[in-house]
Amino acid sequence: MSRHRIVKNLDLDEELDDFDGGDDYDDDEGTGDAMDEAEKAKMRDCVSQVRQRLEIDAPQIADKDIEDSLWHYYYDVDKTLAWLKKQHLGKGTEKNKKSGHAPAVSNGTRNKQNAFRTSVPQSSQPCPGFSVEDFFRDTPWLNVPLHRRSEILIEPLYPHGGLLGGSSTATGPPKVSKLAALAAARRKKEENKAATLADENTKPRNHQTPLKRISSKHNGQPESPIKLGDSPVGTSQVDGNPAKDPHSREDTRSSKKSAVKDVWATPSEFAKTMLGTHGHGPPHQSTNVAASALGGIDSDILPMAESNAFAGPSPDDIVIAAQSNKGRKGVKPAPQQAENGAGKQVTNGIQSLSLSEASKVKSKNLDVLEEFNKDKGKAAANFVVIGHVDHGKSTLMGRLLVDLQVVQSRTLEKYRKEAENIGKSSFALAWVLDQTTEERNRGVTMDIATNKFETEKTKFTILDAPGHRDFIPNMIAGASQADFAVLVIDGGPNAFESGLKGQTKEHALLVRSMGVQRLIVAVNKLDTIEWSKDRFEEIQQQTTAFLTIAGFQTKNLRFVPCSGLTGENVARPVKDPKASWYTGSTLVELLDESEPAARALEKPLRLTISDIFRGGVQNPLSISGRVDAGSLQVGDVVLAMPSGEKASIKGVELDEESRDWAVAGQIVTLHLTDIDAVHLKPGDVLSSPTSPISCPTTLTVKLLAFDHLLPQPIELHRGRLHAPARISELIATLEKSTGEVLKKRPKVVKPGHVVRVRVVIEVEGGVPLEVGDRVVLRAGGETVGAGLVE
Repeated sequence: MSRHRIVKNLDLDEELDDFDGGDDYDDDEGTGDAMDEAEKAKMRDCVSQVRQRLEIDAPQIADKDIEDSLWHYYYDVDKTLAWLKKQHLGKGTEKNKKSGHAPAVSNGTRNKQNAFRTSVPQSSQPCPGFSVEDFFRDTPWLNVPLHRRSEILIEPLYPHGGLLGGSSTATGPPKVSKLAALAAARRKKEENKAATLADENTKPRNHQTPLKRISSKHNGQPESPIKLGDSPVGTSQVDGNPAKDPHSREDTRSSKKSAVKDVWATPSEFAKTMLGTHGHGPPHQSTNVAASALGGIDSDILPMAESNAFAGPSPDDIVIAAQSNKGRKGVKPAPQQAENGAGKQVTNGIQSLSLSEASKVKSKNLDVLEEFNKDKGKAAANFVVIGHVDHGKSTLMGRLLVDLQVVQSRTLEKYRKEAENIGKSSFALAWVLDQTTEERNRGVTMDIATNKFETEKTKFTILDAPGHRDFIPNMIAGASQADFAVLVIDGGPNAFESGLKGQTKEHALLVRSMGVQRLIVAVNKLDTIEWSKDRFEEIQQQTTAFLTIAGFQTKNLRFVPCSGLTGENVARPVKDPKASWYTGSTLVELLDESEPAARALEKPLRLTISDIFRGGVQNPLSISGRVDAGSLQVGDVVLAMPSGEKASIKGVELDEESRDWAVAGQIVTLHLTDIDAVHLKPGDVLSSPTSPISCPTTLTVKLLAFDHLLPQPIELHRGRLHAPARISELIATLEKSTGEVLKKRPKVVKPGHVVRVRVVIEVEGGVPLEVGDRVVLRAGGETVGAGLVE
């Protein structure tokens, strides 16, 4: 059988029962090896020594107690005597017997195992004769005589050569460079100055607190140093006793320090450089924090070191100055700055500080409102073009620009050839506004396209919004900059009905929620249905009913039939006899009849950033956006929120022309300086530093519900700004016309109802919003509500 099999079949219980513990284990704790003859002789010798050294009146101590103590302390007579005196001859003998623990041995036998188990003799009261010197008397390195103490100096193996390539010679000292000579002279000067200060420290000094020293220095009075050992408060009293003479206090303090050894060392070169040369003498002349920790020594107040190792020029500076001045005789070196020159510079710098930040760009300090009133130019207006996808918005605006000769005919021919090459010849007019390659390949507008044109009365800015539902946030950004809107509707069969179920309805609700009140409805593509009057009146009737429910007033609605592809009734009247029933204005005439919007000129500056770009070599950082309120001019300092960074306006452009100022309602381009582009993003707001816009994290919003509302996560939109948020509470439903509370804390709100909700912004630092701003709430790609911040 193998050895592993034997081990595996071993019965451990049987083996453990038969195990007797071996030779090293005793059944009886008292049985063990007794002392041998040598130990007994040593024990008798130690007992006799203890008996001789004990006092006369100590015969009551039994030999057994002495033997137990000697065995416990390993035959140490001194420790045995100390313990026996404490136990039998002390004042608290009875008390010590009750609280102490005598050394225990078993049955009179003493072996090493039982001696290890005995308890250490203890007492509840400390030994009255305990001495630190006796306790550490066997430590050799603490008892070195003074005459044997010395400093260990190790001589270098080779002599030091000079600095900067200096070498030693066999006949004389090593060659020293100019830099080394200057350094040696500087060290000698510092040593002489230190010796002078040490002599001054030995002279009697007048008492003066550090606060008085500072005040006397500012008042021009000579500074009186503090005498060593004086109290920080000259007239103070301790425990009701008047302050004694400083010399008597010095004597008292010196008597307390007698038990403390002289453990101070010479300060290092680094300490001399940083703290000056004061206090290099014995302990009673220097401030040492360790003294108070070791022996309760009071720290003396020392004067601050007036010398600064870095106040003057360095050796390198001296050498460079000497080399630069070499050969220019008669030119005196500039005098060194006084010791308090740095303090004067700091004081002057603090006094020159001001709270208002001056712009680095020079401003003309114009009265912008007065300049705006003097301006007799054309009125300016911005309108956004909205509607369902593929209803011809971009084509209609492209035809308008071509007919008004804003776009040259050869440019249009170029677009037609490029469109024919990809099989989309009808998209040539749309390419006037759709400039990106992706928009042209997909055939849909993806972002806000801007262009400008002028009529006899007004300068217009076109904001062509995308009609696809995936780009609703871009449409919201365009609608937030518009004064009024142009709603384009496809008059073809079933096109109007599909749009009314899609983005035609949503866009109309959004622009009304964004504050747009005037709306021009352009019924497009009527040439495809032979300019049917019935179809036009049907679309007009249904659209009017819907827009009235959405919040538009009938007097602010205008309808016009047109054809964007042929250009009829866009900039010129329609000539088709089938459209003779319409005798109204063209689309351009309706645009020119629009009234200018009210401008918030008197309010603080608010400009929402819509785009950030590089304006050129001279203008590395430029932004564009609409001035919502207030005014600005070149040289103004603006505050970007929510980053809180300030910037200076380097230049202003309006309609691609440089201007000195801009007012509310204008879409401008600003060239900024003194700010990094990382602190700006679309949707941020530029405001006045004196009246910054707030950045709340919790809002109360009055909403018109487009879908069922309940506490849910949402996205909050305002112009280019969009931030994650959530509806935390439905406060109450309101009556549309009066605003009265109909129901408090509803669980769900149906579409078409007005509700007051609490919105929590889930962005660190909040978003730049204030009371009166219009916001849109979206969730899951759908618009669920829009309204005002309360």
